[in-house]
Amino acid sequence: MDAANRRQIVVRLLLAAEHEAQQIVNAAKTERVRKLTQAKEEAEKEVAGHHREMELEFRKNEAENSGELRAIIKRLEQETEGKINHLQMEAASVRNGIASMLFKHATTVIT
Repeated sequence: MDAANRRQIVVRLLLAAEHEAQQIVNAAKTERVRKLTQAKEEAEKEVAGHHREMELEFRKNEAENSGELRAIIKRLEQETEGKINHLQMEAASVRNGIASMLFKHATTVIT
């Protein structure tokens, strides 16, 4: 075998090795993209699941607290109504005394 033939064989072997290396690199890139896509999809599912859990917890808390809130509002309305009635009764009890005191001062002549 002469030198030219050996060079051709070596060049063919190098080209074949380069082609095989390129296929390996391409396969690795494809696998990397596939794994990244899979990881992204799994992360999105996990985030969506967490979001659903948080939404359910929020709705549950909202439902529980709205009942408490209604009870608090009703209690405050009753307390306010009781205080208004109490003030009206006190005002009625002193109304005649104030009216007679004002009439007395208005009709009294100071000399």
